[in-house]
Order: sequence, then C-alpha cells, then structure tokens
Amino acid sequence: MDSDAPGKLMASPRPVPSLDGQDAPLWRANLTRLLVRISRDALQGDALEPILKGVCDCLVAELPVPIASIILLNESGTHFIHEVWAGDLTLDSAPIAIGWPVTRGAAGRCARLGRAQLIRDVEADPDYEAGNPLVRSEYLIPIRHGQRLHGVLNIESERSDFFDAEACAVFDAVADLIAAAIHFARLAEDLQHANRKLKQLSMIDGLTGIANRRRFDQCLHQQWERCARNGEPLALLMVDADAFKPLNDALGHLHGDECLREIAGACSQYATEKEDLAARYGGEELVLLLPGRTLAVATRIAETLRAAIFALNLPHPASPVASCVTVSVGVAVLYPTPTCQPEQLTAVADRAMYAAKTGGRNRVAALLGAATVA
Repeated sequence: MDSDAPGKLMASPRPVPSLDGQDAPLWRANLTRLLVRISRDALQGDALEPILKGVCDCLVAELPVPIASIILLNESGTHFIHEVWAGDLTLDSAPIAIGWPVTRGAAGRCARLGRAQLIRDVEADPDYEAGNPLVRSEYLIPIRHGQRLHGVLNIESERSDFFDAEACAVFDAVADLIAAAIHFARLAEDLQHANRKLKQLSMIDGLTGIANRRRFDQCLHQQWERCARNGEPLALLMVDADAFKPLNDALGHLHGDECLREIAGACSQYATEKEDLAARYGGEELVLLLPGRTLAVATRIAETLRAAIFALNLPHPASPVASCVTVSVGVAVLYPTPTCQPEQLTAVADRAMYAAKTGGRNRVAALLGAATVA
C-alpha cells in the first residue's frame, strides 16, 4: 500500500473463499452484493467524507481485503491531498503527510498513467512501498469522471491470486461509482457556495456597496433581541442627504449616485464594532446601527460623521445650506424590551432626522423614545 492507516495488526490473514470450484458462485454473489450495497447505502450520504468512508467500509466488510482506501488528488493532479480508508491492520511505516506527490509509489504511478495498476506480487513491484507484511497483491484504479481525475481507489489483498478478471471488473465499477459520487458531491458543494454568495449579494445595495434595507431589517431584529437579553442600549443614526433632488437636477443622477457612494463609505467607517452595520435605508437615506452605544456616545459619533461628510466637499451648487453636499442626522437610542418592537427605534430616529431637517439641515438632532434610557 502507498499510504498508512492506523489499526491493529492481525496475527494471521482472515480466511477467504476459494476463487474457483465450489466457492465460485459464492464469490460472484459477494461481488454482486458489494455493488448493490455500495449503490444502495454507501452513496446515499450528503457530504463527501462519509460517502467515501462508507465505500471503504463496504469493501472491507463484504470482501476478504485487509485495507481499502480512496486517495484524493488536488485539482492540478500533482499531489495526493486526502485519504479515506477502512481496515484493521497497522502498517509498519509512518503515515504519509498530506501533499504526497504523484511521483511517489504505485498509487502515484496509477495517477500519472491514468490507468489501473494490478500488482500481483508487491515484492516484485519497484514502486510498491512496503508497509503491511501480510499484503501480497494490490489493485489500484483511477477515479475519473469525464476528463477530471479525482484520485485513486486502492485495494490490497493477502493473496496473490485474489484479483481475477471478475474481481477487477467489479472494482473498476466501484471506482466509477466513487467518481460519480465525488462529481455530484462537488457539484452540490459548488451549488451551496453559489447559493451562499447569492444570499450575500441579496443583502448588498447595488449602488453603494453597503448593506441594503433587507439586511438592515434582519440585523435590527437580531440586535434588538440580543440587546434585550443583555440589557444593552441600541443606537440608530438615520442619515439623509440634504436637498438631494436639486442636486440630481443640477448635476445629474450620475453625480448624485457618486455622492451617495461617498456618504455610504463615510458611514461605513464608523461601523467599527463587529455588530455595527451601515446600510442604505432607501433613496438618499442611510442608517448606522450601533449596538451598545448610549445617546451621548451615539450623538458624538453622529456629529463626527456629519463633519466628515461636509469635509468631503462634494459639489452641490443647488444646496440652500452650503456649496457642498451636507447631511442631516437623526439619533435615537432605546433599551430594547420584550414589550417594544424594533420599529419603534426607526420611528424615533426618523423623527429626529426630520427635526434636524426642519432645524436648518446640516446638523444632528437626538430624540428620546418612550422607553429610552440614556
């Protein structure tokens, strides 16, 4: 065998049926049962590792073989990177580390040549790496699906006459089943990865690159429950670009979009903690969710943010406030309780933002909610 696996060295080889004569029907029945069991049981898992382990377990359980292993290749096919095995014999040599090159051993030869390798006498094979003193023969089959070589199926026997044509044909079929299982398992993994990416993208605002309203609503409810459990305050800053429609009318929507991106970037810089979130709430409104901040702390952050956006000096020739883009910021802080709804926080922040607008724009206003302690 070309890699080592833990286990207990048996004192003598297990009994095996004769491969001819009266035992031949039993032998063929064993091979048939092996294929049926692998098809029915071993390949029914959802994850790749238990599928491969199930195949190896089936081989060892149904046939008189001491060790069966599946050795997987990296994507470029230059190194074996993972091994799954079953059996009850300890090999003498130390386990081969991950990253075993295909230039080494009989399994490497199988991978390089891309065809099955039948070793009837392991002592006579120049590439066989001795490990188990009871092993006499070995059969290695490429695990291939289409043009992709996934790895090698390795089966060892304590007999030199074990791998007859019928047995080899069955093991070839097993390798094909394994290849299909690996292929579909990896397709499933790719699909799951794509679904996770799509879910992430569905939470991102396409214009500004920060979280969208859907993500904000989700995060607001999560942080509301968390802060309610921990007795912590939850702060919300609602940021609105002043006179945004006149800005679009004067300089065009492309300039307005760029201004929104700049404002979003500024908001993101103040989402400094793990649970903080900057999001586009809708239109020219953005929000900054800040768990754990009191009203005084949140108001200071809002004033710093307002000044930072003013310092960007984004041109706004139609603004009644300044020659550059400004924002009005509403601040609200609540201590969430089971009897309150998270929408109460957004309602208070919206009223605070409206107060900043009516108070002259380019300013910060903070309002206390009914359940607020700050």
